[in-house]
Amino acid sequence: MTDALSHAADLADFVAASPSSFHAAAEVAARLADAGFTALDERDAWPSAPGSKHLVVRDGAVIAWIVPAAAGPDTPVRVFGAHSDSPAFKLKPKPTTGRLGWLQAGVEVYGGPLLNSWLDRELRLAGRLALDDGSTVLASTGPLLRLPQLAIHLDRDANNGLALDKQRQTQPVWGLGEEDSADLLAELAGAAGVDATRIRGYDIVTADAARGTVFGRDDVFFASGRLDDLASVHAGVVALAAAADGFDADHIAMLAVFDHEEVGSGTRSGAAGPFLSDVLERVWSGLGADRAQQLRALADSWCVSSDVGHAVHPNYAEKHDPVVKPRLGSGPILKINANQRYATDAVGAAAWNAWCAQAGVFSQEFVSNNAVPCGSTIGPITATRLGIRTVDVGIPILSMHSARELAGVSDLHDLSRVAGAFFTAPSH
Repeated sequence: MTDALSHAADLADFVAASPSSFHAAAEVAARLADAGFTALDERDAWPSAPGSKHLVVRDGAVIAWIVPAAAGPDTPVRVFGAHSDSPAFKLKPKPTTGRLGWLQAGVEVYGGPLLNSWLDRELRLAGRLALDDGSTVLASTGPLLRLPQLAIHLDRDANNGLALDKQRQTQPVWGLGEEDSADLLAELAGAAGVDATRIRGYDIVTADAARGTVFGRDDVFFASGRLDDLASVHAGVVALAAAADGFDADHIAMLAVFDHEEVGSGTRSGAAGPFLSDVLERVWSGLGADRAQQLRALADSWCVSSDVGHAVHPNYAEKHDPVVKPRLGSGPILKINANQRYATDAVGAAAWNAWCAQAGVFSQEFVSNNAVPCGSTIGPITATRLGIRTVDVGIPILSMHSARELAGVSDLHDLSRVAGAFFTAPSH
């Protein structure tokens, strides 16, 4: 349990450093640079020598890999996939708004947040600013905004069902005064240390300002914002960094962190875009592979798509499958769906269970109640784009898409342990 608590404390640091997808990609890159990985630029020629450790950042996505010393043109790859974005609110154009003496932020809904969970919380703003010289800088504030809930005295029916209007009732307050007396972008520019007049564009989202914390009897729970899907990103980073020292597997170990999963993945940095295929082609080409050799390598490769899934909720048991009921603290989950919303099949299930056994980790299964359809992940997208064998996994949580989600401390650590076995286990 000591190792699991240390892992949770490190995850709390990771989430605090990653309030936006751009910050998450930068934090992954920084941690892996400390582990000996070299950052590459997509505009440059890439080194091709086996025995290397590299990473590349594309906007809010990052891919990192270790090429073993004995790698050749048909060496397969093991990809641990996750995503860096989370449901939130995103700043609109002309974001400084207000009325009746309140300063407010103009925002639109990003993804599918559980709207009511964002009420009465201190929120940060974070993301990137594009400047007049073509450069970008990361910006993040401390606690700055809040979505104040209407008092019960003014809405006597609130406890009978609160439904927020996505336009009128989700604009957070951030100060007092008239809108022409303040500039929200200037607040972000100040946090980034740049002149606000230089801003030419921005991608800025909200994030819960509170740190992740361990609590509950015997410290079994971990609550934090953005566990979907920074819990998986962190597990992959920890596992890849640990594998980098003396890596001699018969495959390439790769971490692929995509952006925009919460809005469909259809971007240049999303799983439906070309980022992963671009990197794989360049890595294999650097090893001398022709197209046929790349396809042979891909046919022997694996992708583990890691994202959160629903733990059984004690107050809503009827929403879950009557037999398959994943619990916090009982291990990572294998995600299964007959309609291929998850990419897991029998071969993938067997492989996942073998990696769990090697790591000494117990795994659970997740399947939806037939009357409550599930979401999807990067897994089916990656499998479709590349033809790579893919299995969908993750950790069970409660309050998915809330501003603050709930996980089991031991599950977080166990996922990273299985990721380590995935990266290092022999292919045959």
